[in-house]
Amino acid sequence: MRKLSRNVLSFLMITAGISATAADTQPAGSDLSAPAKPAPTPPPSLQGPKAEYATPVYDFGRVQSGELVKYTYVVTNTGDQTLEISHVQPSCGCTAAGEWTHKVEPGETGKIPIQFNSANFNGAIFKTISVSSNDKTKPVMVLQLKGTVWKPIELLPAYTVINVPPDSGHASASIRIINHSDDPLAVYAPTCDSPLFAFALTTNEPGKEYTLALNSTNDLVGPNNLHGKLTLTTSSTKTPKLDIPFWVNVQPVITVIPQRISLAQTPLKAKSPTTITISNNSTNALTLSDAAVNAPGVEVQLKEVQPGRLFNAIVVFPEGFEPAAGKPLELTMKSSQPRMPEIKVPVLTAPHPVMTQPLVPQPQKPTASVSGAPSPTAPAVR
Repeated sequence: MRKLSRNVLSFLMITAGISATAADTQPAGSDLSAPAKPAPTPPPSLQGPKAEYATPVYDFGRVQSGELVKYTYVVTNTGDQTLEISHVQPSCGCTAAGEWTHKVEPGETGKIPIQFNSANFNGAIFKTISVSSNDKTKPVMVLQLKGTVWKPIELLPAYTVINVPPDSGHASASIRIINHSDDPLAVYAPTCDSPLFAFALTTNEPGKEYTLALNSTNDLVGPNNLHGKLTLTTSSTKTPKLDIPFWVNVQPVITVIPQRISLAQTPLKAKSPTTITISNNSTNALTLSDAAVNAPGVEVQLKEVQPGRLFNAIVVFPEGFEPAAGKPLELTMKSSQPRMPEIKVPVLTAPHPVMTQPLVPQPQKPTASVSGAPSPTAPAVR
């Protein structure tokens, strides 16, 4: 009995050791009945082309106006399929793209050359180049080009545009000539290709800055658009002649919009209203009266939108209206402006379509036989 007890005790000790070992291998708080979690799957492949640019933003620094800026953007295909670059579009005509790499294999690099013409530019520059490809994450990549362009000789303003009010009749402008180079600059012997303008050159700072004054010699009457060019001789070997173009816009004393009335094909199938706007550009108040169209049945109503400044002439052509043949049609009104005592607005009608005569089949003559007798007709098929 004592021997059997020892065997039972040994069995119980072995069973307790196995249970303790199993408990030690199980994480704390885990459920032994829960299924085991699957191992994490590795990340999928890139599955497509991927464009990576070494320098998406290129700063060319500081260049002199007129220099060509050349740069080549480098793109690497970090994907696992062929990268196809379909289109390269610069933001303006001053930037051009050369022959780029159209297909880039995985792990390889491609090139996108560009060229920027800095002529006619001055100051900070910012340009963009849009690159289209089959990269699904970035189908359109916008590359950037920036820098500073400087001119050895700068004109202020860069473009001389003179707007002359209708009551003035006098055009004037002041143009500064600034030398940004280290060498002193001398300018002299100015000339103008238009006899309507006079000029005077003064020195602000010897070798560095000058002022050119431009003035009209006569009163200018609008509407009129004039242009001319001033030319100076300089001591610069790179710019021995300095051309300064200018434009003069003489405003009209009265503006009429639209300048003509266009009607549909007549006779009109329905009433046709048209509104004409008359603007007074003068400082003097304007009065309009006696607005009419030289055709019966046409109604004209004159409204003063802004007293002495802005007017509307509402012209209504009746249904069935058709102008008399050979008689010019126009809207007229009287004006208190002595330089434009009468305002005329022509009325144009759409031309009538040209009618063509239908082709009428001509009867065919019987074909004569060799002997001159009519050819026999074929017998009817029964």
